[in-house]
Amino acid sequence: MPCLAAAVLMGGCGSDDGRDLLNPGAAWPPAPTVTGHRGASALRPEHTLAAYQKAIEDGADVVEPDLVATRDGVLVARHENEISGTTNVATLSQFASRKTTRTIDGVAVTGWFTEDFTLAELKTLRARERIPANRPANVAYNDQFEIPTLQEVIDLVRRESEARNKVIGLYPETKHPTYFKSIGLPLERRLVDTLAANGYRGKEAAVFIQSFETANLKELRGMTQMRLVQLLDSPANAPYDFVAARNGRTYADLVTPSGLKEIAAYADVVSPYKEIIIPRTSANELGTPTRFVADAHAAGLKVHTWTLRPENPFLPAGLRAAPVTSASQRGNAVGEILAYLNAGIDGFFTDDPAVGRSAVNAFTKK
Repeated sequence: MPCLAAAVLMGGCGSDDGRDLLNPGAAWPPAPTVTGHRGASALRPEHTLAAYQKAIEDGADVVEPDLVATRDGVLVARHENEISGTTNVATLSQFASRKTTRTIDGVAVTGWFTEDFTLAELKTLRARERIPANRPANVAYNDQFEIPTLQEVIDLVRRESEARNKVIGLYPETKHPTYFKSIGLPLERRLVDTLAANGYRGKEAAVFIQSFETANLKELRGMTQMRLVQLLDSPANAPYDFVAARNGRTYADLVTPSGLKEIAAYADVVSPYKEIIIPRTSANELGTPTRFVADAHAAGLKVHTWTLRPENPFLPAGLRAAPVTSASQRGNAVGEILAYLNAGIDGFFTDDPAVGRSAVNAFTKK
């Protein structure tokens, strides 16, 4: 029986040497871990099968599908449920009447939303580059790729794992979980059930489930032993479940040693915005690393930071390449990644996994 079919029936997918490529155990993943952020989104339009495929080809240990729901309850890979910036929906007259305004996490957003489309309707759309000024080469791929379902991403990862005899992990993010629950489309059970149906098993699985909110991670901990990841935005911001509960807390409360111990009660990994680990100076250079990594490790948490991107506008001033004012010129992204690896992180999200792999190779050979 082919592994692709056998995985669901037998609960795993084996390698030539007998390893379970879906459930490699506690020793996985290799560290430092390279995660393809939305796939290889610096090289292909984000959250497409082509972007995930490229990430795998370029050495990612893990690929990241952000997840939102369709009207008929199917999980699909989009960074946001508003899709006018990442698809051709605004050009299609048959969907013109679907344009609307919704309040997402307290903010009024106008556009087209996945929850107003069935999966069949979404499959008629095509993906487009989200930030063409930074990634003009990706525009050549506009209108070529569908919006993938979570199941299609799982199928791709499983095929590639078997073909390469290598564990390739999944790093799904539940997007706007409070909002989706409020409209009767909760993400959590759908995600856990889909992963389980494909043979992923608890703490042994090659899976990290992440969220910027806290309440849904605690809910997920009651559903599964798969690895959970608390995302942390800028300390001035707050998880939306905190906002909805009006408790007055922010991410600043979670980056402290006591906050990290609180996270460790339900999560395995903490994933902070990169400047929480290495702040920028007033000259937009990398500053002195904070105690965050040491404090997180002391709490028993691994640290995966986001997002390390290769283009000039995302890099510290001293690592930009001429012309430094170019929005699309690539600078010394390896240098930035090495700074974070030297700060003690266990893994990172990158839009260009080939660059991430080069940095890890340089770091491990020193």
